[in-house]
Amino acid sequence: MPATPTRRFFTRKHSVPVLALGAVTILALTAGLTALALQAVPEQPRAAMRPVMTVSLEPPQTLRWERALAAHGAIEPWQEQIVGARVAGLSLADVFVEVGDTVRRGALLARFDASLPRAEVAQLEAALVQAQASARHAAAVRDRMVQLSESGAVSKQDLQQSQSQAATTGAQVAVVQAQLAAKQLLLNYAEVRAPDDGVVSARMVAPGAVASAGQELFRIIRQRRLEWRAELTPLQLAQVRAGQSVVLELPGGGIARAQISRDAPRLDPQTRLATVYAEIAPDSPARAGMYAGGRILLGPSDALTVSAHSVLVRDGRSLVFVADPGKQPTLARAIPVTVGRRQGARSEIVSPLPPGMQVIGQGAAFLKDGDQVRVGPARQTAATAEQQT
Repeated sequence: MPATPTRRFFTRKHSVPVLALGAVTILALTAGLTALALQAVPEQPRAAMRPVMTVSLEPPQTLRWERALAAHGAIEPWQEQIVGARVAGLSLADVFVEVGDTVRRGALLARFDASLPRAEVAQLEAALVQAQASARHAAAVRDRMVQLSESGAVSKQDLQQSQSQAATTGAQVAVVQAQLAAKQLLLNYAEVRAPDDGVVSARMVAPGAVASAGQELFRIIRQRRLEWRAELTPLQLAQVRAGQSVVLELPGGGIARAQISRDAPRLDPQTRLATVYAEIAPDSPARAGMYAGGRILLGPSDALTVSAHSVLVRDGRSLVFVADPGKQPTLARAIPVTVGRRQGARSEIVSPLPPGMQVIGQGAAFLKDGDQVRVGPARQTAATAEQQT
C-alpha cells in the first residue's frame, strides 16, 4: 500500500525533532508555573525571623578614673660624680671597690703607692726642725742686740743686721711649713676616697696603672638617686606639674614609681620637645640606662565605660553592638566607637553612644549588624555562644 503524505511526515527520520520540541515546550510551561507560584507566596515578615542567639545587655557605667599622660624617656642618674686622680706619676697599689658596690662618704676606694711622697714629707719635716732652730737662734741674737743698742754697746748697723737675720730665718720656717703642707696633701691624695654616698657605676683603672693628674678613676651615682627624663610635646607639657606621680613600665615587666621634680626651661631645638624630670623612688628595680614608658597621673575624671569584651575590632575599627531592650524584636546595631583609657576588665568609650541603648556583652563577637537577638542572663549567653561555635 503506498504511503500517504501524512505517513511520510511521521517517518523515523522526522520523529526525534518533534519529540525534542515537545519536551522543551513542557519544561518552559513548568518553569513559568513555578515562578507564578513563588510570586504568589508572601514574603515572611522580619518580626517572624528567629533570633540568631541569646546575648546579655549591659548598661554603660560612668566611673571615676585617673587621667594619665603616656610618655617615654631614658632613666639616668640624678648626678653621676667623677672621681679622678689628684696625683701624677704614682702607680696604683690597691683598688678596693667594684662596679655596683655601695659606698659611704669618705670610704677608701683605691690607694696609690705613696713611698716617694712619704719620704719627701719626712725630709721636709727635718728641714722644718732645722729652720725653726735657726729662726730661734736668730731671734735670740736680735733680742740681745736690741738690749745692747740701748746702752750704745753695738752699732745701729749690727742691730739692723740681726733683725734682718731673724726675719729671714722666720720666713724660711714659713716656706718649709708650706712645702710640708703641700707634700702632706699629696700624701693624703694618694688615698682615693668617696666624695659622697652612692653606688659605683664605673671603674676605669686597675692595680699597677700609673695615673696622671685629673685622670678619671671611678664614677659614682650620688645617693643612688635616679631620674626618668621624659620627652613631651608643648601640649603635653602644659598638663604636667611638679609633684605629679608617675608609674613607669620597665623593660622586662617591672614597675617603678616616680614623681615629677622639674622640667627643662627650654625645648630641644632639633626635636621641639621638652624634657621633664621625674625622681624615681629609692630601692626600685630601675637601672640607669633603661628606656622606659611611663604614665604621668594627671588626676581623676569621669569615664563612660563598658566591658572590655564588648569592644570588637573589625576591619581596623573599634565597634560595639547595642540594642534597645524595650523594643521587640530586639535588633543588634553595630556602632563605631573611639576607645580611651583601659582599666582592668573595662574600657572607656570616648565617642557618644545612642541614648537609651544598652551594650551587648557576652555573645557580641558572633553578631552582624541587624541580627535579631534574644536577651538573656550572662550565664545562659555564654553557653549559647559556645553552642554557636
